[in-house]
Amino acid sequence: MSDVLILNGRLVDPANGMDVERDLLLRHGRVAAVEKPGELRAIKGKEILDAKGMIVAPGLVDVHVHLREPGQTYKESIKTGTTAAAAGGFTSVVAMPNTVPVNDSVAGLEWMLDAARGAVVKLFAMPAATFGSMGEEITDYHELQRAGAVGFTDDGKPVLHDRVMRAALVAAAGIGVPISQHAEDTRLTGGCSMNAGPVAFRLGLRGMTVEAESKIVERDIRLLRDIERHDGLRPHLHVQHVSTAKAMSLIRTAKADGLHVTCEVAPHHFALTEEAVGEYNTNAKMNPPLRNDADRLAMIDGLMDGTVDCIATDHAPHALFEKEQEFERAPNGITGLETALGLALRVLHQGRGMSISRVIELMSAQPAGIVSLEGRGALSVGSFADVVIFDPAAEWSFAVKDSRSKSRNTPFDGASMLGRVMATISDGRVVFKG
Repeated sequence: MSDVLILNGRLVDPANGMDVERDLLLRHGRVAAVEKPGELRAIKGKEILDAKGMIVAPGLVDVHVHLREPGQTYKESIKTGTTAAAAGGFTSVVAMPNTVPVNDSVAGLEWMLDAARGAVVKLFAMPAATFGSMGEEITDYHELQRAGAVGFTDDGKPVLHDRVMRAALVAAAGIGVPISQHAEDTRLTGGCSMNAGPVAFRLGLRGMTVEAESKIVERDIRLLRDIERHDGLRPHLHVQHVSTAKAMSLIRTAKADGLHVTCEVAPHHFALTEEAVGEYNTNAKMNPPLRNDADRLAMIDGLMDGTVDCIATDHAPHALFEKEQEFERAPNGITGLETALGLALRVLHQGRGMSISRVIELMSAQPAGIVSLEGRGALSVGSFADVVIFDPAAEWSFAVKDSRSKSRNTPFDGASMLGRVMATISDGRVVFKG
């Protein structure tokens, strides 16, 4: 592994409060030096990256991706999914457990995290919160954490039983990791394929109500209060892909009350509304669904006021033949790793005035903190050498034909983006050059 010298860039490192011109030296997979321009030029035997006019930032961290391996590698593999991540500026990703079989055992977790899978960036994982993600009995959290788990989730299959969710929160609190919950009361969403509203009515589709999301968030917050009061523990609830104003309000109140609640918002939920479904466009079908504009604006408000802790893609690749069928039968999910930064900069920075530093914080330091990735999400001396270099002024359009993912299921083909990734460095290795 050769030294990498990054020169002439604008270092934006929110974790260290830096937004200033600096040169970086990366050595043996770590940040070896951060110095004023010109002070590192005499170092020999290194790869030099000229970042003039570019932003140099901590590598992005995504706490919510689906990589489909094992069992569905016709959609995506760990190698192709992490290659797409690198192209999007991500240097760490957290894989969800809804593989085939479900990742609910030490053997399965170790297999997934093995270097033989060919991950291009750093791969972490959240195994299933319950065996088989069936919501009946929690998995062995202690053993799974020792094998590398950074949290637990039944993503896509919410834990509905109060008794089981309470046990999950208590067990996770005991070892200091989050329970990451897909907030959907599936007893209210059977046969539903998009948001309940005028578009669903026009298309003749059954819609998911706001209450299907908010009721689970409300129940989980109530369990947190009960556990703190009666067990003396402080569980960490992480609410995945929040999509409704009502759920956001509940989370905001819980935070104000001092409960340990974090949450994420996906780029599609702050960039699009249910109108993107158009005439049964399955590439705009996901769960939770695209909502109305009031909900979209509530997601932006949550990002702007600090209620939202991070941006996460919910990258969910599907094969073309799966999406090319009746809307109600097509699977939920879109790809997102290559479009997240461009959408965040266009919608939040350019559109709403969020600082670039805050955008980077929502996509690096804060998600790293949610799952306790020590040494990542910052560019301190000694930190892992995870870096993204991007042109903040570059305006471009995403072309799905050029995607590094195996799948092409995105509503953002041809969409305008701001900020082009020029290089991604993971653990000191240059894994992408634009």
